[in-house]
Amino acid sequence: MKTRNQGNFLGLTPMLLFVSLVVITGLLANDFGAMPILVAFMISAGYALTLNPREHKISIGQKVDIFCAGGGEKTIILLVIIFLMAGAFYSLTIDIGARDATVNWALLFVPTIILLPGLFIISCFISFAMGTSMGTITAIVPIGIGLAESIGIPIPLAIGIVIGGAMFGDNLSFISDTTIAATRTQGVRLKDKFKANLIIVTPAALLTFVALMFVDFDMQANIAPDNYEFQLILPYIFIIVSALMGLNVIAVLGIGIGCAGVVGIWTEAFDMIGLFASIQTGMGWMQDLAAIAVVIGGIIALMKAYGGMDWLMATITRGVKTTKGAEYSIATLVSFLDLATANNTIAIVSAGPIAKDLNQQFQIDPRRTASLLDIFSCGFQGLVPYGGQLLTAAALAGISPLAISPYCWYPMLIILFGVLAIATGLPKFKTQALDEHESHALGQTP
Repeated sequence: MKTRNQGNFLGLTPMLLFVSLVVITGLLANDFGAMPILVAFMISAGYALTLNPREHKISIGQKVDIFCAGGGEKTIILLVIIFLMAGAFYSLTIDIGARDATVNWALLFVPTIILLPGLFIISCFISFAMGTSMGTITAIVPIGIGLAESIGIPIPLAIGIVIGGAMFGDNLSFISDTTIAATRTQGVRLKDKFKANLIIVTPAALLTFVALMFVDFDMQANIAPDNYEFQLILPYIFIIVSALMGLNVIAVLGIGIGCAGVVGIWTEAFDMIGLFASIQTGMGWMQDLAAIAVVIGGIIALMKAYGGMDWLMATITRGVKTTKGAEYSIATLVSFLDLATANNTIAIVSAGPIAKDLNQQFQIDPRRTASLLDIFSCGFQGLVPYGGQLLTAAALAGISPLAISPYCWYPMLIILFGVLAIATGLPKFKTQALDEHESHALGQTP
């Protein structure tokens, strides 16, 4: 193993400043959402421009060039495009009623005896189809609250079930921003990362399902879902099928947007002008995240130039002599960033470049790295009471988010099985990791 430059701690301080801004502001305001994430990153970027490498000084013009090159790196730009398209798809499906139709369709197939496991499975399915934990929580938490009141279980338990299912999809969905961020930062295919994740999280999902079977509730409850129109579910079906076929994520999202648009016009949910307005609305929802990705790319480029990334790599790998040790370091890093920012996508985008360097240094399969980044960030995101998921759910229920965390069993379990995956070295891969571009160049099917 080659000797790594020990770097410069000062080069890492832009990211530490960002973490401090978020945490300190949250503590002072008693609200961890008080500091806007983009503002915090912009302040950190401004601070980064005042620093210099240890050996010499560089001009402000050179620093701006480094920042722009980092923010315009091809992986970052691809993330921006994908985020915008994902927002457009989400907006269209809401406007045509696909989200509510999918919920009601799923409830029709849930027997009373497995209502609670059924609530978990419904949340898993919808979050997998939609690719967003927040959208799933918004859609299903009101149903979970009503279910809890009807069958006599604690409301925080019902909400914890929904959040678990929401994080299942956030972690596995082909169009989830965390999946996209993890696969693009590591340069692997969506399908390969999905397979790796599925092997690790399936036992966690099964244990959650079994545990919920033993929760007592009023078996006399009668849950009657509203009617639904099957054609409204078609955009989600097209998204899942095209993704499982191994199509490029841009193509998958394009098919989903096209299908949702056709269904919306067919059902007269909107006309062509309304279609364009819905797309614009959805892309608007993702603009902050897109801007954050660009700014993060610029900050990371500056930290690399200053030696900060080398210092962090040297520090977290100090004493690490094995692949497992490096994987634990990756898991620790992304978990720390998620706890600090309360945003799993930002945690993955921030940790991604460092994790990719560790891949090369310790010969870690990038498919495992992408999987671990997503699993640990989603696990902690489903537990932190100041994260958007628990805050939204708590607001809908009118309770404290602290009351929900103990019932978020699935996020706890995927962290556990993530640790076990590192300890056992599973899953293993027999073939070389390829991204979509490489696989097509070689004439292979992704």
